[in-house]
Amino acid sequence: MTALAAVRGERAARVAWARLVEPGGREVAARIAAVGAEEALQSIGIDSVASTRMAERLPELDVERDFQVAERLGARIVIPGDDEWPLGFGDLAAPPVCLWVRGPADLGEAACRSVSIVGARAATGYGVHTAKDLAAGLAERDFAVVSGAAYGIDGAAHEGALAVDGVTIAFVAGGIERPYPSGHAGLLERIRETGLVVSEVPPGSAPTKWRFLSRNRLIATLTQGTVVVEAGLRSGSRNTARLAGEHLRVVCAVPGPVTSAVSAGCHELIRAGATLVTDAAEVAEEVGPIGELAPRKEGPSTPEDDLGPSHQAVLAALPTRKAVTAEDLARRCGLGAHEVRGALGALDVAGLALREGDGWRKPAVRR
Repeated sequence: MTALAAVRGERAARVAWARLVEPGGREVAARIAAVGAEEALQSIGIDSVASTRMAERLPELDVERDFQVAERLGARIVIPGDDEWPLGFGDLAAPPVCLWVRGPADLGEAACRSVSIVGARAATGYGVHTAKDLAAGLAERDFAVVSGAAYGIDGAAHEGALAVDGVTIAFVAGGIERPYPSGHAGLLERIRETGLVVSEVPPGSAPTKWRFLSRNRLIATLTQGTVVVEAGLRSGSRNTARLAGEHLRVVCAVPGPVTSAVSAGCHELIRAGATLVTDAAEVAEEVGPIGELAPRKEGPSTPEDDLGPSHQAVLAALPTRKAVTAEDLARRCGLGAHEVRGALGALDVAGLALREGDGWRKPAVRR
């Protein structure tokens, strides 16, 4: 336990914990919360079970080297209590022990007004376009756009925010210096230049399936809400949405074609209570402060829009072919003959009724 004995200070102890345990462990999180990272670290030698579990990683433990690597990468190590630590992580039963952060943006500040956009890797053209459009619209409204840098919807969300010079944050499942997927190395570099690349695992760590799943809890709780754009019935994106809902964040989903398998997960989320959204204004209305209301969407106005109840009743009773008298219309719609004649005059002026002899009908529809 010589390597552990050499660790001094809360920040150094948390860096050591990040090397020794996998993210999301509740037992370690509870111990650290109870006595602090440094004291918890020194006590693991007493716990034979913990010692056995961590023994294979102890020979590689070199906290000083980790600090040097962070400095070389231009990264910073953020821990609870720092001004930059996201407040949302306080809702997690097992928050990160620390974070490796690269980029000029302030993580804590950006988190206060942020939205995560997640979805299928095998996205359709519709999904990619929608994710880019949503991200750009949210970035223009000063929301930080958060995602996981994967192919498909994640990458499109980052691209959309970058296109309008917005802040975007990529949470990666491996070390911050290991671009994954490799095809997004350029994208991650652009994100690092203006936004943030963040990981809870130390530099050099490989992305693994478990780390992707654990990473999702950070994407879900950092932000005020999560938007799912295309997801199958079984997907990591639905897992992220579930975590967001469990932690009382807003969950939104974008609908797609009912025949599309990559939208089936979104439709199930909507059926289960997620808010249906179609643009950035609607997302901002859901996650933003009171007053950020999306403009009401209306179709083109028609003459029927301004009709009163009696006029609407007469219009509904008018036949489309054989004309009928005002008296017949009165019997059909339960109004007085005088009231029907007044309504017919108004409908005639509006071009909604046509007089033929002593009768009335609807005018032919022009195609």
